[in-house]
Amino acid sequence: MSAKLIKGNSLTHIHRGGPPGKASVARAVSNDLSTTMGAGVAYFDDCSISWTVLYDEVIYVVDGVFRLVTKDGVIEGEAGDIIWISEGTELKYEGRQAKIFYAVYPGNWKELHGLS
Repeated sequence: MSAKLIKGNSLTHIHRGGPPGKASVARAVSNDLSTTMGAGVAYFDDCSISWTVLYDEVIYVVDGVFRLVTKDGVIEGEAGDIIWISEGTELKYEGRQAKIFYAVYPGNWKELHGLS
């Protein structure tokens, strides 16, 4: 398959945080489409999700205010901003009515780290 349309209303959002606040993630590109990358959308509103990324990640802020808290400080992006994160970064994902698009490499990071 050379291309595929993925309708936004077909995505299943999975709860990832809150209360307080709320966070959800919907994976659009997973291992059934690509073993080399993953992508999806996520929402963050008045919550803080701690994580150490096991992949390289690019985030595009679609709406709201998205914050990334790392040991080096806080990166705050608004609609139209792009954030790059390197594998191994310890962080907190936060936001205020934030909708983001994300892409990760490698897409099969769960398998590579024994998490699937």
